[in-house]
Amino acid sequence: MNDKIKIITDNRESVEAQAPIIISASRSTDIPAFYAKWFINRLKAGYCVWYNPFNQQPMYVAFKNAKAVVFWSKNPKPLIPYLHELDERGIHYYFQFTLNDYYKEQFEPNVPSVEKRIETFKELSEIIGKEKLIWRFDPLVLTDKIGIEELLRKVENIGNQLNGHTEKFVFSFADIGNIYKKVENNLKRLNINYQEFTPQTMNEFAIGLHELNENWHFSLATCAEEINLENYNIKHNRCIDGELMKQLFAEDKEFVYYLNYGKFPEKNTLFEEEFDNIPLSSERFKDKGQRKVCGCMISKDIGMYNTCSHFCTYCYANTSKETVIKNMKLHQDNNESIIK
Repeated sequence: MNDKIKIITDNRESVEAQAPIIISASRSTDIPAFYAKWFINRLKAGYCVWYNPFNQQPMYVAFKNAKAVVFWSKNPKPLIPYLHELDERGIHYYFQFTLNDYYKEQFEPNVPSVEKRIETFKELSEIIGKEKLIWRFDPLVLTDKIGIEELLRKVENIGNQLNGHTEKFVFSFADIGNIYKKVENNLKRLNINYQEFTPQTMNEFAIGLHELNENWHFSLATCAEEINLENYNIKHNRCIDGELMKQLFAEDKEFVYYLNYGKFPEKNTLFEEEFDNIPLSSERFKDKGQRKVCGCMISKDIGMYNTCSHFCTYCYANTSKETVIKNMKLHQDNNESIIK
């Protein structure tokens, strides 16, 4: 689904580039918060460079075939003035907006205040529509000082203010010790006594959330969680979601066709082929590069690890604050990629 094409780089070299249909920006760093201008500059240039985190080999990513961008951010405000650039190019987009409240605990030391982020959420909702803005409380973190009742209080406070400005709420349970040993060590170094969720505490949170949602009527979903919470009307989420995009961008018949069949229609056969083809299952579209319980469809992420300066204590994408600062300085001299 990601074709290869030839492109000409800023240095006038001819190289092979991947040309994805859907761009993820990004699971690895906060592009809207810290690299909004870079993203738009690379969009205008027609490509960017992504470096494989395992072998540091460069990969060129062309925007020629891009039909949609899914943005992930804790502070998308810097990107708002540039959204017209995507509109003018006919590129669709929606946002995964992570709006947590760990202000007192200082788990997210470099994000704006909760109040300012709520203001940004409402502003963005007014501009693009509430259906294109998904609220995430991600991850839910249990400690010796934050229990289920306190987490629900934090969620309730934000949810009451976002009611009417989004249609969906997505959350995940921090699963630190079982997956992210680096994060576990960081938390211990900071004397944060985190606690792993159990099926009992997960269900306890779900019960409370279900009750809160009687006032909001949000669509509720978990991100990459195995536990079944359907009894509380909580589904398994697909963050890069083909079904959602079919609804949001229904006027783009060619893109909807791609989301159904994994290819674009031949000229003059758009409607005829719809009767001859059977839409592919979500499993066929699944991004095999993500965790087994992740429901996301295929996309190309263009972010880089060790480049996000929110400095969240539970972050899996940063090795250390010092590494991020070093990389941010390197980025200033490198326009093609977030970091080289």
